[in-house]
Amino acid sequence: MTRIPARRVLLPAFVAGFLVFSITLAAAEILNFPSVRIDLSPEQLKRVQDITRPATDFSKAEPYEAMQSGATTTVAPVSRDIFSQPSANLGLEREENFHLGNALFRKLWVSAPSSTQASDGLGPLFNARSCQSCHIRDGRGHAPDTVGAAATSMVLRLARPAITPEEEQALRDFKAINFPDATYGAQLQDLAVPGLAAEGKVAVSYSEETVTLAGGEAVTLRKPHYAVADLAYGPLGETTTVSARIAPPMIGLGLIEAIPEADILAHADPDDKNGDGIRGRAAIVRDHRTGQITLGRFGWKAQNATVRDQVASAFSADIGISTPDRPNPYGDCTAKQPKCLSMPTGVQKRLGDTEAPGPILDLVTFYSENLAVPARRKASFPDVLRGKDMFYQSGCAACHTPKFVTRDDLKGSDGKDTVQAFQLIWPYSDFLLHDMGDGLSDGQPVGVASGRDWRTPPLWGIGLTQTVSGRQAYLHDGRARTLTEAILWHGGEAEKARNTFANLPQDDRQALINFLESL
Repeated sequence: MTRIPARRVLLPAFVAGFLVFSITLAAAEILNFPSVRIDLSPEQLKRVQDITRPATDFSKAEPYEAMQSGATTTVAPVSRDIFSQPSANLGLEREENFHLGNALFRKLWVSAPSSTQASDGLGPLFNARSCQSCHIRDGRGHAPDTVGAAATSMVLRLARPAITPEEEQALRDFKAINFPDATYGAQLQDLAVPGLAAEGKVAVSYSEETVTLAGGEAVTLRKPHYAVADLAYGPLGETTTVSARIAPPMIGLGLIEAIPEADILAHADPDDKNGDGIRGRAAIVRDHRTGQITLGRFGWKAQNATVRDQVASAFSADIGISTPDRPNPYGDCTAKQPKCLSMPTGVQKRLGDTEAPGPILDLVTFYSENLAVPARRKASFPDVLRGKDMFYQSGCAACHTPKFVTRDDLKGSDGKDTVQAFQLIWPYSDFLLHDMGDGLSDGQPVGVASGRDWRTPPLWGIGLTQTVSGRQAYLHDGRARTLTEAILWHGGEAEKARNTFANLPQDDRQALINFLESL
């Protein structure tokens, strides 16, 4: 078993910092986003600015607060399938495509060749046979609880630093976000088709520490230690880092893509000009389809620009299925895995040039864009309002921006007017990168994100994690078993907010948790 260090030093700190800084400078020169919204009239813009101002009155719920994704919000009864509902304003005609996309999201792919030719092409190396395998009922995944347990909804991302001037230039040009391990590629695949050895197995163990909060409450934090067992193709590269990632929830993705760039960038403060210690930075990436440099929004380090980017990347890396956007039918196989590259693929020329042709990618993207956010529970209850007040007072809202209004000039992935247009939404995220400190660092840069940087995850739906996923697992690697633990892991830019929470009276802390559980 190969033990993975908790953190590997890729480069001297000043070199790594310079590379990130130079990439950010290049981004500033290349990007030409408007500084204010251009999709609204002056009257509409004033109205949006007024309605998205931070709350100051915590004696009652704000207007429309319970409908946290606007007209797309589902008011279906809460059940384990609450994250699998279509946008409420989708309409019957489009619901057909939603349900077709759902079927494809749940589809179990098989190895080639197969009699079910429209379903073969799995792998050859892979982590899951379907999207639903990781996004359990469209919710979040979890880490293995013990050594030896299967990593059914968690993956290990692999990356190494640039080692040539050409690779460093590729980073500066946003043509790469990092570089894969020479043998194992960009992700460790723990499954393989018959006749091929899987790359290895993820093993995790935990050490624990106790944190005592104000009033004497003791909370146990578990720190993960990752190892890779049964490596089938030799050792990992000496400079390869690993980063554990659980599958995030699928709800509200189309709305996130519909937030104007100007409104996200308005919260960025990389030089901390306001002196509050919060240095949100935009993730700058290259759209995999258009090749244009744009704003990253999706993934734990905001490495993907669009829902379609995210879907195509998952098809390729997690299932080994090629799409028009990621046409390699061998997925993450590398040149050092010749047997993998010799396996049959599922490409059927009569169906197209890829294993999942354009219509399949379109339908899964449409489904992913239109998974509805559930309505709030107890938004006007006194204890929840008190918790909302504590959320603001503790400084949580500095990164978990409560609300946005989406663009009013959008078309959906199906070419029609999108149901996500001009909606007041409450994602509780600024969708920027923040330094979260050593405790959460994975040592793995991804584009302009350093090893300590993570995108602020949206909080909507977080109170339904147990209901949907059958357990609680928070943060990028699922280490936190409760919301309290998740908060206590915050460091870096969030350390002040974390300490404020820890020092609140116990009743106020519980009120803040009650507020989160209402989202």
